[in-house]
Amino acid sequence: MNHKALLGSALQALLRNPMRSLLTILGITIGIAAVICVVAIGKAGQTRVQEQMNNLGDNLVWVEAGGRAVNGVRTGTHGVPSLTVADAQAIAHQVPLITRVSPNVDGSIQVVYGNQNWYTHFRGVAPSFFDIKRWPTASGAIFTNDDVDRSADVCVIGRTVRDQLFGAEDPLSKVVRVNGLPCRVVATLQPKGLSASGQDQDDLIVLPYTTVMKKISGNDWLDDILCSAVSQTAVRLAGDQAAAVLRDRHHLRGDEEDDFNIRHPEDVIQAQMEASHTMTMLLVAIASISLLVGGIGIMNVMLVSVTERTREIGVRVAVGATDDAIQLQFLGESVMLSLVGGGAGVVLGIVASFTVGQALGWPMQLSAEGIVLAALFSAAVGVFFGYYPARKASRLDPIEALRYE
Repeated sequence: MNHKALLGSALQALLRNPMRSLLTILGITIGIAAVICVVAIGKAGQTRVQEQMNNLGDNLVWVEAGGRAVNGVRTGTHGVPSLTVADAQAIAHQVPLITRVSPNVDGSIQVVYGNQNWYTHFRGVAPSFFDIKRWPTASGAIFTNDDVDRSADVCVIGRTVRDQLFGAEDPLSKVVRVNGLPCRVVATLQPKGLSASGQDQDDLIVLPYTTVMKKISGNDWLDDILCSAVSQTAVRLAGDQAAAVLRDRHHLRGDEEDDFNIRHPEDVIQAQMEASHTMTMLLVAIASISLLVGGIGIMNVMLVSVTERTREIGVRVAVGATDDAIQLQFLGESVMLSLVGGGAGVVLGIVASFTVGQALGWPMQLSAEGIVLAALFSAAVGVFFGYYPARKASRLDPIEALRYE
């Protein structure tokens, strides 16, 4: 029997009981659609986590002012003014695994423009901060090292501050008052959205750190030193080397605790990514159970079909049909059921993925390889669960089959 005749015979047999065939196909359709949708949602979730990791910075090494035990009482983070600009310069010169360094002084402050005002977060940094944090400008140009040296009254604002103070007005070259200090807006930042902790990263104003230290905070110490390592794999080693430099500069004995902290925020994001991947695999496993149920449905329908067509099988064998031809016929019907269900499942899975993506506001990513594998898997289900009924049909005794009523 050629492929065309086999296809026609299988289709004709399935159309004899359209409702039964439709319900059998539906089991495979739901299984394939569930797998495709779950994989797409999982990839979208992992992409969002990866974006959060990228937003942390360019191989970020974060040195934070720490605390020390004073008469048995421990001070908290930023409890002691332990970090200085000289510390940042020493790290830049003595740690070869670190490529960029920016001092950081931050806090909260009132910003006023015209009759509008907004209470926001400020950062005093070096120009390298924007490269360390992978934060491009939306308009204008960031301040320069010359501005830092001059303690220039310039600032860069985030999207939230821009919207609150300026609305649709162009903020470039406008003057805002930062705690009473007039500062010229030289650039606006691209929006970053919420951080992993849920904070609005765009609600900030950025100034040269010298301007903040001399004209706003009045402090000569830093809250943080932000650095970039040469690679992601070098982040921990670079942090260890920076810590060694700071311990030496701060004259800490071997038994004394650090008066600073080396933070690793990427560990939290990495843990989220691993959890997301694990959850995706778990959901795929659960969704695959519906494929198993669909395969059992195919086997059940084919066994019923063999029983119902016992006499037909006997007639075919009597007129010369071989065991292989009988087996191939029923196997073809089983594969057709699974392929039709798989095709419908792929379409339904794609539609469901984009529907869920729009509801969650996530950009969904569908891989062609995943869709092809889903289709091949549906065919494999048809072969696996259709083999036993087909083999049973081919092994029927023709004499007993002809007597079957």
